[in-house]
Amino acid sequence: MQNHLLDELGDLISRHIVQSGAPLRPLPNLILGCETGPTPPCFYVADPVFSLIVQGRKRIEAGEQNFVYGPGQGMIVSVEMPMSAYVIEASATRPFLGVGLRLQPQTIASLLLEHPAGHARNPRRAAITTSDLAEALLDAVVRLLRLLDTPADIPVLAPAIEREILWRLLNTPQGDALSQIGLADSHATRISRVLRWLRAHFAEPIRISRLAEIAGMSETSFHRHFRIITTMTPIQYQKQLRLHAARARMIASAEEVAQIAYEVGYESPSQFSREYKRMYGASPATDGRALRSGSPTSHPPP
Repeated sequence: MQNHLLDELGDLISRHIVQSGAPLRPLPNLILGCETGPTPPCFYVADPVFSLIVQGRKRIEAGEQNFVYGPGQGMIVSVEMPMSAYVIEASATRPFLGVGLRLQPQTIASLLLEHPAGHARNPRRAAITTSDLAEALLDAVVRLLRLLDTPADIPVLAPAIEREILWRLLNTPQGDALSQIGLADSHATRISRVLRWLRAHFAEPIRISRLAEIAGMSETSFHRHFRIITTMTPIQYQKQLRLHAARARMIASAEEVAQIAYEVGYESPSQFSREYKRMYGASPATDGRALRSGSPTSHPPP
């Protein structure tokens, strides 16, 4: 039965991703992905999302976490996380296919009121989790994508099916991570406030006391929970944000490397170049020229 559901999902994704090629307006929380071959690493900051691989395999690296997952397996990202993602199994005849659902805290919060446990069973949970998905959950995802064929049904049926998907996820081993998104005073929610602040102020020097204040935690508690959830220190997280922003500037303009280094918060261009090459595999100047010349770059698939 599971293979039948995955086959139908594959058909729906293949058909509708060709038609849209962009975010699906009738289902704004839905993301579809397709790659016809292995991709180079794509570095990006993931928002809270549930993703499912239908065909092919993908590798995710985030902080100290590394995952390879494939057909019938799902991943939950519970906070904003810098990561690298790349498809490792795909071909023109059998492409990588994936589907994602952006996670809305208010919807999860409303479901938690009906959840038997009421609260997360294990709040000490890293931000990214993966697991095999049950047939009932796959069936709900199939029914959500079927609505793309009957747009008139979307306003009435889509919210209920999205709630069903989230409800079923709450009752899986990934439910602890998902519930943290909906709990206003959870450790993940408090750390998320800090992550949003870091994304907006990544070029500024950071003080742990200030970050702990934003989180509403003691410095000791903040350090511990930041590391548990992101598997990184605040400095490591900030560095990934800076390098990601620097690469975006490399694509957009031909500014001097030193100028870009200063703009994203580095005081030493040489340190910036070393860390950039370590992350992207080429010096800033070399990578920037390749990007601006139109060399293929990947986008984050679900």
